[in-house]
Amino acid sequence: MSVLFTFPGQGAQSAGMLHALPGDAAVADTLAEAAAVLGCDPLALDTACALASTRAVQLCLLIAGVAMARSLGARGALPDMVAGFSIGEYAAAVVAGALDYADALRLVARRGQLMEQAYPTGYGMAAIVGLDLAQLEPLLARVHGAATPVYVANLNAPRQIAIAGSAPALEAVMALALAHGAGKARRLAVSVPSHCPLLDGAATGMAAAFAGVIVRRPSLVYLSSSAARALFDPARIRDGLAANMAQRVQWAATARLAWERGARLALEMPPGSVLTRLTAPDFTDGVAVCCDGNRGDSLLALVGRERDSAA
Repeated sequence: MSVLFTFPGQGAQSAGMLHALPGDAAVADTLAEAAAVLGCDPLALDTACALASTRAVQLCLLIAGVAMARSLGARGALPDMVAGFSIGEYAAAVVAGALDYADALRLVARRGQLMEQAYPTGYGMAAIVGLDLAQLEPLLARVHGAATPVYVANLNAPRQIAIAGSAPALEAVMALALAHGAGKARRLAVSVPSHCPLLDGAATGMAAAFAGVIVRRPSLVYLSSSAARALFDPARIRDGLAANMAQRVQWAATARLAWERGARLALEMPPGSVLTRLTAPDFTDGVAVCCDGNRGDSLLALVGRERDSAA
């Protein structure tokens, strides 16, 4: 039995998310390193105004995930495997020892910049709840076109799927989905069309950004939510990180994979609880819990209990 740390993606962000991190040395050091690399105070990135920027959102998610994992690790709570959702894969790679934190900061800053430049306005993502992939794909086909591009983006759960595309296309698919039995259809707090071919060009730019960056074999199990498999080869991890903005997120399959590999405690790094809700159905006789809203000593006790059961 083992412990899985999960790292959320864009859409989970909230104002003040970095200010809500534990006030310990591990967090302070993580924030200080970010300030040195970025040349600015990272605590200025989590205001409601700043989070209108994709770059700021993605940096905050990276910093929050790494800082919380380091805080827990300093108190003896270490993962056996990690998995990140979209931008969360960068934090997961840092915690797995595959990518240096300083490199991740520079790469994520570039990633957000490339995505913003590709689609500054008029695009985004939406979540459709209550339809499966076979039911949703024909609806997208009715809308998709040169002027109204729209794609399946994230397979979050069997009947919870995110789509990406132009704003008019998203609205049209949401209306069709509700008319065909979807329980919910809503826009996500994501201003770019992530995880679809619209970002192929930006992903090519991201591959160039990895030139000269050292990626190592991870020291623990690194689960890629783009590939829905464990990756150990540094080149495959590098290529997966560079391309993930344009690839589907297969979270449902990744959560099942973690379970099959023996994870019984899934602990979601801040912010939010999105991945906890998505992961819980697969952890039928385990525990899925988020750091946000839970006491540090309670989280440590959960990890300790999982360690004792595995001994």
